[in-house]
Amino acid sequence: MKDAISIGHGGGGRLARDLIKNVFLKHLNNPKLAQLGDSAIFELNGSRLALTTDSYVVRPIFFPGGDIGKLAVCGTVNDLAVAGARPLYLSCGIIIEEGFSLKDLETITSSIKKAADKAGVEVITGDTKVIEKSAGSNIYINTAGVGVVENGIELGIGKISIGDKIILSGNIGDHGIAVLSKREGFDFESTIESDCAALNNITHTILKSGCIRFMRDPTRGGLAAVLNEIAEDGNLKIMIDEERIPIRDN
Repeated sequence: MKDAISIGHGGGGRLARDLIKNVFLKHLNNPKLAQLGDSAIFELNGSRLALTTDSYVVRPIFFPGGDIGKLAVCGTVNDLAVAGARPLYLSCGIIIEEGFSLKDLETITSSIKKAADKAGVEVITGDTKVIEKSAGSNIYINTAGVGVVENGIELGIGKISIGDKIILSGNIGDHGIAVLSKREGFDFESTIESDCAALNNITHTILKSGCIRFMRDPTRGGLAAVLNEIAEDGNLKIMIDEERIPIRDN
């Protein structure tokens, strides 16, 4: 591992996993953190709870289909949902660079509220910091979330069995292309919008089938990173039919 952090360490792939294992787990390791799940599951007074946190630094902050506020809610709600939890409450910490547009802050905060209402969660605590202006007028958001895991729900890579199928909830790549096209000024024949959305209602429904072994929210590292994590951590082999991976035709 290099002696300095590169942008690749935040990409959600192998460099990110190496950073977590070689630095953070070396100092902070415990049985719950070592699972490296989207959320940590723990018991409190007879209830099983899930806790997660994530930070959002997307550029641009507004993109087709969403903005950093919507993303900050949906991403954390989904991290709870794929752990089998029913999301309940969020915290929201916002770091704002000096000179940031108050109008844009209003728009982002409104998006946070709309996304939270749609997901059925509440933002019940938060924090705001203003830092000196650097490369531009930017905003960074951290959200943490807590939810309840119902009795009987036990998910994990260790639950995966030979012959199990991999199910995707929709097309891959829409969010990444939507953000990239806006940032780089690409002009596509049709507008590709981010599919950023809270999936807790979907996961709640499919968990009732009793057939779900494991779920993961494939964000920065994408599908490839998730499948590699499953194969590596579970000592499994995965057969992928590339033609069946859903990608938008246009």
